[in-house]
Amino acid sequence: MDSDETAAAGESVRVWLIERTYGDDEQNMIILTYATPDGRREFRKERALTSYTGDHRETPVSMPVDPDNLGTVDDAATRERYVTEAERMREKHAPDETL
Repeated sequence: MDSDETAAAGESVRVWLIERTYGDDEQNMIILTYATPDGRREFRKERALTSYTGDHRETPVSMPVDPDNLGTVDDAATRERYVTEAERMREKHAPDETL
């Protein structure tokens, strides 16, 4: 298991941006999905768009998250997709970069 995926008591876990999608119920909501490099845990963050002409806030490519805030990814296909996307982000970006 990668050191980014584990956490001792009181420590955070690094997650990587996997996807950005629009909320189904509200068109002005973006859902950011982050996952651990092994694809087994995920973190979702909702962000409201600040205007209809575009939202120019930067999005972190990775972030430390409290393990209690991580969900479990049960579907094997989803885990594999998360592994692929996390690996791609890790290869292209430093942990403190933004998009």
